[in-house]
Amino acid sequence: MPIRRLFAAALLSLVCPIGQHAAVAEAPSKGYQHGPDSQVNESVPRGSVTQHEWLDSKVYPGTRRRYSVYVPAQYDGETPAALMVFQDGHAYEGPGGDFRVPVVFDNLIAQGDMPVTIAVMIDPGHRGELAEKRGWSPRPSNRSVEYDSVNGDYAEFLLTEILPEVEKKYRITDNPELRAVCGSSSGGICAFSVAWHRPDQFRKVLSHIGSFVDLRGGHNYPPMIRKSEPKPIRVFLQDGENDLDNRFGNWPLANRQMARALAFHDYDYKLVFGTGGHDGNHGGAIFPDSLRWLWRGWQDHTP
Repeated sequence: MPIRRLFAAALLSLVCPIGQHAAVAEAPSKGYQHGPDSQVNESVPRGSVTQHEWLDSKVYPGTRRRYSVYVPAQYDGETPAALMVFQDGHAYEGPGGDFRVPVVFDNLIAQGDMPVTIAVMIDPGHRGELAEKRGWSPRPSNRSVEYDSVNGDYAEFLLTEILPEVEKKYRITDNPELRAVCGSSSGGICAFSVAWHRPDQFRKVLSHIGSFVDLRGGHNYPPMIRKSEPKPIRVFLQDGENDLDNRFGNWPLANRQMARALAFHDYDYKLVFGTGGHDGNHGGAIFPDSLRWLWRGWQDHTP
């Protein structure tokens, strides 16, 4: 696999190979800046975002949540769109946040670097009344149960509740090669769990500062990967040397362990490692290039 300079907009300068399919990039500082692909470009078609609520979950009884749906301007209603699901959806949607999903999707879809993709950005469940606005107040009380549990419950929630509701209005491909899932921290391990348990539905994972530690058994994933037959999934991991280190584990070490386990079975994966902490600064700055890597070759899976 050729080695090239990655993520210049994020100030990453040193790239070195780890295994056959991965690279670790050491960044020179903690101050990562967004590049042009994360800025609004008035010359490209702009997608739309609608807001929704889910108040009656069967998989997680008693929970309520908000979610949003991004639909690119190029979606024609006839050709099924690719899909990307985001945990902690409010953190990914915001136009001034770290990730800016609608802006980045507009730009990359227009460039042909990713397929015409509908994004479903879902907040974690809360037991009680929803706040007037999306965010962390009140803190979503069911988040750890949904995200950190090493099981297939969240995948079931997506496949039997949220996505059928979205598909009432939009056509989404059933090709797992064109279905991705993404999240940060506990949302990052959740993204991996979805694809791990349901590779027949999702085969692309993007994990930012993933919590592969002993919150609800996530530290077991590296040995599980090593002891299981390889699954047809592609995995992008991002973390930084100043990420968390507490009684649940060491996040930088946990992500390196995940990378080595994936390398053991020759998975199609990449670990990009910088100097950041437990936040979205680094992951947001490299988000466009992360998506390019994740979606590369997408044309091979379209009719």
